[in-house]
Amino acid sequence: MASVSGAIRAALLTGEPRAKVMAVRRLAREWRQGRLQVRFDVPMPEHPRWPAELELLPPNRVPKRGRGGSPKNLIALWHSLAHIEFVAIDLALDMAGRFGSQMGEAFVSDFLAIAADEAMHFALIERKLAALGARYGTLPVHDGLWEAAHNTRHDAAARLAVVPMVLEARGLDVTPAMLDRVRAAGDESGARILQRILDDEIRHVAVGTKHFRETCSTRDETPGEVWRDLVRTHFRGALKPPFNDSARQAAGLSRSWYAPVA
Repeated sequence: MASVSGAIRAALLTGEPRAKVMAVRRLAREWRQGRLQVRFDVPMPEHPRWPAELELLPPNRVPKRGRGGSPKNLIALWHSLAHIEFVAIDLALDMAGRFGSQMGEAFVSDFLAIAADEAMHFALIERKLAALGARYGTLPVHDGLWEAAHNTRHDAAARLAVVPMVLEARGLDVTPAMLDRVRAAGDESGARILQRILDDEIRHVAVGTKHFRETCSTRDETPGEVWRDLVRTHFRGALKPPFNDSARQAAGLSRSWYAPVA
């Protein structure tokens, strides 16, 4: 029987988008069915494999996308979202594979389920791009999301603090306005995709917050204080309002945590 870490590593090193989606679905299914050994005998790669044609640029060199409803701007919007969801697959996989041995089986189950959600999100957006006559990999992107994961690879609490509780939580803030613009343009299929992503991301942030609190409890630390310290240390950007306070609260992320560092 294959080990769960070996299966996770194999999925991380699958670069072709459709093959990665299928690998993640298979991995999540085999884990649920108990067909993978709870063994962490394989290290996670320093960087996952992505499409060979994907052009990676520094964040400040990625062209800004326009806000209008032209075909070019729409493709840029959905391509950007496709990249976020594609990287989110690897973020969840790496979380389970890198920290699963210390965090336990429930942690692995949670993040493999999140990886499957992100794969589904990516597949929905990929179909949306196809309907617009485009595909993932045709526009330049940046590596900022994975860089944040790489910088917290030695500490589960830091990874939880930065990835689900800052980066994914930011999605809760910006998606509603994006959803309103898409719906106002008459794109109901796009609006349904964004609503599904928003609903799922609230749950994803909640999972990260839950495991962060549990980690702090085992260390006898105060979660809010530790979270702020880790964000100041490991997050290079700034926490900028406006915040979707209701969605964040639904995910267990209290305003009293993030207001002092905003």
